[in-house]
Amino acid sequence: MLRAGVVLADQVGIDGFTMRTLAEKLGVVPMALYKHVANKQELLEGMVDLVWAEVTEPEGGYGWKQAMRDRAVSLRAALFRHRWAVGRMEAAGRPGPENLRQHNALLGCLRENGFSFRATVHVTSLLDAYVYGFALQQETLSFETPEESAEAAAATRDAESAEAAARYPYLLEVVEELAKEGYDYDTEFGVGLDVLLDGIEVLRGSWRDG
Repeated sequence: MLRAGVVLADQVGIDGFTMRTLAEKLGVVPMALYKHVANKQELLEGMVDLVWAEVTEPEGGYGWKQAMRDRAVSLRAALFRHRWAVGRMEAAGRPGPENLRQHNALLGCLRENGFSFRATVHVTSLLDAYVYGFALQQETLSFETPEESAEAAAATRDAESAEAAARYPYLLEVVEELAKEGYDYDTEFGVGLDVLLDGIEVLRGSWRDG
């Protein structure tokens, strides 16, 4: 049932997802679902846990930085596949076993690689905020590929007046460059992630407990 819920949410989005539509997909009456979950919230919590199961678990044996990078890339990929889950991975509710396993592995990877408790908290907050924020931005923008962004930028450039171009020269520069090559989410995500990880490496020694 949970996996069917994930598939349905992927197809119709969270706004179109109801207990009734899931029951129809499964070929049962809506009340039959309540034999397995107490309510829609519990169902969504179980579905989110399946998304967590798709995320690469960080292992510190080959270095904390690579482990954090792999986990961040994997989490973003899971959110791209299941866009309805953006904003729900840390939502209030009862965390499932995959959620708990992932967070414990993340904390353990950092602690076992010499990070203090306070530094571990900082890193966790930074990386989660970056991944979730990037995923939310990607979800709300109107293009998905560099080609689509280039087309949108070209249309914006062509519609700009000379007055607007003179008033916002740096914005126009961005639009003109994007019209040539587009905006690549994967590239930009990787650049930002490397900046974060390199910054963590430099600053971690100053994040002491106490």
